[in-house]
Amino acid sequence: EVFKCDIIGMTLVPEINLARELGMCYCLIAMVTDYDIWAERVVTAEEVVRVMKENVEKAKKLLYALIPILPEKRTCKCKEVLKTAFL
Repeated sequence: EVFKCDIIGMTLVPEINLARELGMCYCLIAMVTDYDIWAERVVTAEEVVRVMKENVEKAKKLLYALIPILPEKRTCKCKEVLKTAFL
């Protein structure tokens, strides 16, 4: 509400929890396909599929740009998170 927008999306659970338990670094790439119930007109499945295909191409471009610049050695604390976890 602060930003005057609404977001409804798919959950990141259990993926984010499993990545955390494995000490994996994790990054979300969110892709908006439609405005759902707030659209002024009904959104068809065909429109959602079309936009998703466009988004997939954008995500591919993003990954092709990001993967080569990922550091070989991790400096984050992701892999050590379970050392201080309460089990």
